[in-house]
Amino acid sequence: MDNLQKYKPTDKMIDLISDNYSLLQVMSRFGLSLGFGDKTVKEVCELNGVDCRTFLIVVNFMAEGFSRLDGDKDDISIPALIDYLRQAHIYFLDFSLPAIRRKLIEAIDCSQDDVAFLILKFFDEYTREVRKHMDYEEKTVFKYVDSLLKGNAPTNYQISTFSKHHDQVGEKLTELKNIIIKYCPAKANENLLNAALFDIYACEAGLEFHCKVEDYIFVPAILNLERRMRENEK
Repeated sequence: MDNLQKYKPTDKMIDLISDNYSLLQVMSRFGLSLGFGDKTVKEVCELNGVDCRTFLIVVNFMAEGFSRLDGDKDDISIPALIDYLRQAHIYFLDFSLPAIRRKLIEAIDCSQDDVAFLILKFFDEYTREVRKHMDYEEKTVFKYVDSLLKGNAPTNYQISTFSKHHDQVGEKLTELKNIIIKYCPAKANENLLNAALFDIYACEAGLEFHCKVEDYIFVPAILNLERRMRENEK
């Protein structure tokens, strides 16, 4: 792997988290639990059956501010990366977005205020867009990649189709944030609403990173896999 990469297999896992607590989310999605003591990144990954190279490629991509990608495309374990992406889907759809909705309901009375109703309506529309996008990935994209990994190359799909389909889903969230900030209902619990707004910003940043991992790590890895399969067929 690239000798200039920020984090290496010999670094202590605790040092990664101390440097950037956002990496806790990456750890969790790779199935790495807390309680690892002073073990190195490589030791923690090996203990949990996680591909260390793929973990570090994602970690360093985040640490470098999405500006550079360490390692070669051949270093990536596609099954490990798909597991990571699937766990991210579960986090957003089953935990993060429902938790924000609960906070919004606690903070505003939708039965008494049109703006409060509009806030919840916008949030629900946004959640539907995210779910639709992730369902497409689960049912179409990942299924296609699973076939490739088994040595079958479906003729009715290519990963470039996903690249074209992969629109950012942030527009509705921007509208929602603007409505909350500009037209906050007078009777809202401001502490709860601020907490919900903070979570919305964090969720937006998390989804943006998720999309960048797909665009800059996942898609190039699958393009490389498609190319190798075509060469083997010659």
